[in-house]
Amino acid sequence: MLQQLLRYFRCDLAVDLGTVNTLIGVAGEGIVLDEPSVVAVHHRTGRVLSGGCAVGHLARQMQGRTPDSIAVVRPLADGVIADFGLCEAMLRYFFQKVAPRSLRLKPRVLAAVPGSITPVEKRAVFTSMHRAGARQVFLMPEAKAAAIGIGLPIVEPVASMVCNIGGGTTEVAVLSLADLVASRSIRVAGDKMDEAIVGYLRRQYSLRIGPAAAERLRIDIGSAAPLEEEQVAEISGVDAISGLPRRATITSEEIREALAEPLEAILDAVQRTLDHVSPDLAADLVDQGMVLCGGGSLLRRLDGFLAERTGLPVRVAPDSMRAVAKGALVAVEQFQQWRTMMESSDDDE
Repeated sequence: MLQQLLRYFRCDLAVDLGTVNTLIGVAGEGIVLDEPSVVAVHHRTGRVLSGGCAVGHLARQMQGRTPDSIAVVRPLADGVIADFGLCEAMLRYFFQKVAPRSLRLKPRVLAAVPGSITPVEKRAVFTSMHRAGARQVFLMPEAKAAAIGIGLPIVEPVASMVCNIGGGTTEVAVLSLADLVASRSIRVAGDKMDEAIVGYLRRQYSLRIGPAAAERLRIDIGSAAPLEEEQVAEISGVDAISGLPRRATITSEEIREALAEPLEAILDAVQRTLDHVSPDLAADLVDQGMVLCGGGSLLRRLDGFLAERTGLPVRVAPDSMRAVAKGALVAVEQFQQWRTMMESSDDDE
């Protein structure tokens, strides 16, 4: 009971506001919320459905199964806020779920954001967080948060390299002495992989499937490099010509072919980041290598694909999907130590 009271009255939150999932950590407790970044709205009015079923897990269950009067939408696209009002409503629901407003002070919030975010997009994050109930808002680049969450020695005079592949963006960074040495942020990640699979099946099989089905294919049989034993999967969709439902059998080789373009874009981001690293730090990376995190990093053989093309040792971080949230939570709990890495809304006002 005492721990709950402390949580309500000393509520510092770390938020990984992702295109696909939003994770929230509470200082002293760990990550307490991990829900899809989706909201159910009335199609005609654009208003959020009443009740908790309108946001998160329950809203995600409606996706693709709603009547014409209801739409399930993502307030974020490519790592940034696409619908200001819906993002505010989603965050308010998540904040209240983590710490009911009637029992707590407004929280201080640290949000991890893509490195490619523009000043206008940054202002949208500040405003949405404040309107959702935050007392004070700080931002931290996702690459820094991921490196902290993975446990890389970024405060030491040695190069550490991280590649965070989320749903909307891929963040590549080399860090040393607690700061970015070189970084690149591209809006190619898990969503673009799923779009590539959707496009491939439409072209090759005249079969229309949704993003959720494409994501399942990527997870079940997708890979970045040849597998020891190639796999097959059956997928259901709509015939693009007749408009009738039908099935098709897809191989892992075909999914790999479909993913070639987004994977090359991620590889190019890694290589461009390495181009801006000094020879001494590059020498460190030959030993230290690169660590992958984020949901997109779980694509099979991605570490081998990047290792072969870059010549660096590459490994996937444990609990990679929570790396950014865990790093932001560490920064919240050790606020004074990491404050120089944050940007406050107060600085812009």
